[in-house]
Amino acid sequence: MQPHELGRTGLAVTPLGLGLAALGRPGYITLGREADLGRDRSVAAMERRCHEVISAAYDAGVRYIDAARSYGMAETFLATWLELRRLTPTAMTVGSKWGYSYIGDWRLDAPVHERKDLSIVTLRRQLAESRAILGGALGLYQIHSATIESGVLEDQPVLAELARLAAEGLVIGLTVTGPKQSDTIRRALDVRIDGVNPFRTVQATWNVLEPSVAAALAEAHEAGWGVIVKEALANGRLSTDSKGQVSRTVTDVAQALDWSVEDVALAAALANPWAGIVLSGAVTVQQVRNNRAVLDRSISPEYLQRLVAAAERPELYWDTRRGLHWT
Repeated sequence: MQPHELGRTGLAVTPLGLGLAALGRPGYITLGREADLGRDRSVAAMERRCHEVISAAYDAGVRYIDAARSYGMAETFLATWLELRRLTPTAMTVGSKWGYSYIGDWRLDAPVHERKDLSIVTLRRQLAESRAILGGALGLYQIHSATIESGVLEDQPVLAELARLAAEGLVIGLTVTGPKQSDTIRRALDVRIDGVNPFRTVQATWNVLEPSVAAALAEAHEAGWGVIVKEALANGRLSTDSKGQVSRTVTDVAQALDWSVEDVALAAALANPWAGIVLSGAVTVQQVRNNRAVLDRSISPEYLQRLVAAAERPELYWDTRRGLHWT
């Protein structure tokens, strides 16, 4: 993987990145995760696994890591890995997020695992926490799951603080979620603080079940923003082991190409010309290797069109996602 610039941010990244959402805490909503991780979800066991997966990704050429304050101990695990490998802060580009707090108390059966608060108080507190853990490795800082309804893109104190941080050299971005991702991105593109837009990246859910955000991501790319794709495997729904939930169209394409369902889903995401990074949610070394191998393949426009044409309605997709259980 040859590094390239993420949009016009100056950040060096690779086409495939590694997300730590499922590696930094004992529970997450990825289907099949319990089989991949086993029963030992102690802090020590999760840290060992996180280190193994990051090492496999780094050795495969991955140079972008995605974390968040709400991903349990993900930032801490990444920091200890960097220390053990004796790497400089610039050896990898690290992105993190503010706006959610992990409150699951390291329990799989926690009634609530995370709490959302996109206030200026949370921004300042969580940025200080991320910087204390990651130091100079933190290159990109994003609003976690901005939505139109949250009001964060109208919050002048928050926007002014983000603009100040951007002026100091920290790359600022946002992640989006829900059936109105496109509306949120377009609103963010219009933000101005003293005539300047503080945002330089956007991270959005795009997959062959939910591709509705594609046009807005293309607009962001044209504006010079870096585009990061998350949930390319639809939280495990686009997996060979998803217990029959994969659409017939996806399985037919996989059989025609003699690929796995995961290969088809990841190749489809990587085929988008506006995608600067596609995140892998791998939690095993073998998954990292499988994901890396997809970069040596390409999917034809005909197959891609066929896949996207069979997508779910956005409202149905997001209703299904909200119903996924933490495992």
